[in-house]
Amino acid sequence: MSSESTEAWAGWYRDRQGAESVTISASGGQLRTSIRGVDYEGATFAALTAVDASQVLASCVLEWDMPLPVHAPDGTVQQATLSCLLTLGEPTAGDPPLDRADLNLTLHYGGTAYEAGVGDGDFNDALGRVGRQLPPGTRLGQREPAGT
Repeated sequence: MSSESTEAWAGWYRDRQGAESVTISASGGQLRTSIRGVDYEGATFAALTAVDASQVLASCVLEWDMPLPVHAPDGTVQQATLSCLLTLGEPTAGDPPLDRADLNLTLHYGGTAYEAGVGDGDFNDALGRVGRQLPPGTRLGQREPAGT
């Protein structure tokens, strides 16, 4: 996929005020979503910031599924589902802007669930941990955006 293409994933946003369905889109190395009429954007899932303010998305849970190709040792490519759960903690005055950003990924592939979690919200780190659990010769395909 080129950096100009856009992918979108349906998901859920939950906080103390309730839950609502959301769409998370990725294009040009940026993620975007709209929650209760506020547009958020950022380079990573754990760094979504309100577009018209410096308010970081906090004190909530985002949950979404995304398709992810998996390359089997025999050369075939199978479509798997990557379930993502991001728990964003309370805002802080420092850097990082949140007291926690817990990311849990579960890859559903070949009748097995491969899980990994990280405490810093680093999507690539968590995805790498999932990939290292796959059977020998099996590897994850590319996802969009590449830098998230």
